Amino acid sequence: MSCGVDVTNRDAVRAMIEAVVGEFGRLDVKFNNAGVNKPMNFLDVTEDNWNFIMGVNGLGVLIGMQEAANQMITQGHGGKIINTASIASRQGFDNVAPYCASKWAVVSLTQSGARDLAKHGITVTGFAPGVVHTEMWDSVDRDLMEIGASEEPGQAMEEFASDILRGRVAKPEDITGTTTFLASPESDYMTGQIVMIDGGMTLV
Repeated sequence: MSCGVDVTNRDAVRAMIEAVVGEFGRLDVKFNNAGVNKPMNFLDVTEDNWNFIMGVNGLGVLIGMQEAANQMITQGHGGKIINTASIASRQGFDNVAPYCASKWAVVSLTQSGARDLAKHGITVTGFAPGVVHTEMWDSVDRDLMEIGASEEPGQAMEEFASDILRGRVAKPEDITGTTTFLASPESDYMTGQIVMIDGGMTLV
């Protein structure tokens, strides 16, 4: 099944969870993966740019966590909440400051949720990809050229890739093994942690 949802709208998120429970009988795992980015040079960042990015990447995660947790608490069997962070949650970059701030917020929300929800048997973890070749990155690549941060298509990705110890950017399948683990019983003793999956781009 699939549901269209605005993650910044609590009623829409609640309706999505109700649809899942109606279809499958319960909610065991919730991924908060929706994310946006719109690069702007630091001194050019506007309130609209900040609010757009923080709304989806920050508030959207908070609402998703809260509504998932409420359902899991009602069920009484615990559950897993998994949030998508980023290498941008570990260091700031000059032309994506709101995005970096939003992903730092994801780390904080993951830790706060883990502390509060442990008593309900709910674990909260996250993962932090590096540069992943997806449609979102293609859009970011175009935006970086528009603001003068790069001169030609693919340049930004190539420059980022030069710092990756594994020698290449990630493909989606490089990420899914870890996300499957976080959703599985094998990760039951983990909570409050962010797993870095960036090919060795950041060492923390």
